[in-house]
Amino acid sequence: MNLRHVFDAPAPAVVLAEGAFGTMDGKTANGVVMHSELFDARAVVDSTHAGESAADVLGRDDVADVPVVASTAEALERAPDAAALVVGVAPAGGDLPEEWVADIKEAIRGGCDVVSGLHVFLGDRDEWRDLADEHGVRIFDVRKPPDGDGLRVGDGRVDDCDADVVLTVGTDCAVGKRTTTFELYRAAKRAGLDAGWVATGQTGIMVGAHRGVVVDRVPADFAAGVVEDLVCGVAEEHDLVFVEGQAALTHRAYSGVTLSILHGAWPDAVVLVDQPDRERRTHFDQWPVAGVEKEMELVEGLSEATVAGVSTWADPGAVEYPVPAANVYDDDGPADLLATVRDTL
Repeated sequence: MNLRHVFDAPAPAVVLAEGAFGTMDGKTANGVVMHSELFDARAVVDSTHAGESAADVLGRDDVADVPVVASTAEALERAPDAAALVVGVAPAGGDLPEEWVADIKEAIRGGCDVVSGLHVFLGDRDEWRDLADEHGVRIFDVRKPPDGDGLRVGDGRVDDCDADVVLTVGTDCAVGKRTTTFELYRAAKRAGLDAGWVATGQTGIMVGAHRGVVVDRVPADFAAGVVEDLVCGVAEEHDLVFVEGQAALTHRAYSGVTLSILHGAWPDAVVLVDQPDRERRTHFDQWPVAGVEKEMELVEGLSEATVAGVSTWADPGAVEYPVPAANVYDDDGPADLLATVRDTL
């Protein structure tokens, strides 16, 4: 999916993050507010933080002073020109929370397209499709996988791409692969490089990746081929392609999708993303985190890529890594990490 083709970026938007803004569960909403090149967040809906600003909730000085309000109705009063409602939370259980229905309907009646990261597809439900048609707006279910001609197995065509390909791989889930990918892409643009990027999760698609898919919704046999197609598509238009990874090769629950991305992207260089003080896996306390060295061994054993560096959430000088490390939230962190990647390439 490429939302750049359907919105005049940066499109003014309201972000729905009820009960989750600033938390891990609201990472899609957080990412859209912080990083989106596609949407210009004008208000965030989260009644638990109403009256605060996004910068306060996220604890980031570099975030715009976006108001957090209690309802979509109030958000549309603040942003009457909003073109889209971005549903920035995917609640546990997968379905649409009943308490969100009124907010989403209010946005549709107010002329907003709906960009949804929910596990359920609003566009497949008659009620929502009919309401959208009545008000002349569109529903984009970004988790919806490709079908038909969009599915194929990997065949190695990525080997013929002229662009350099850089993939992020983690030591666990939720360590910042999407953030690292975007910061590397942004640093490359600032350096005057012809760069594009591929998202493999819903946040990246909403942030404005040049192409993307929610890869964990793609049938297993076709995941590598879908990623390969996305990388080849961006490589046709750019000299340098950054690819967002998912999970970790050592993660017993999710390693299948990690390997599919590695083989579909077939990168020239890999950046590992690590939270060094994390000892147990997020949401899977029964399993320990295997660490950078083990992930490096697997990446380089299962591909022809070189691990160029580590994106760490620690002070890079305080942790011993086998390759250069940088923190992308430090002022020079993205540029330092990009320099390491370019040296490897």
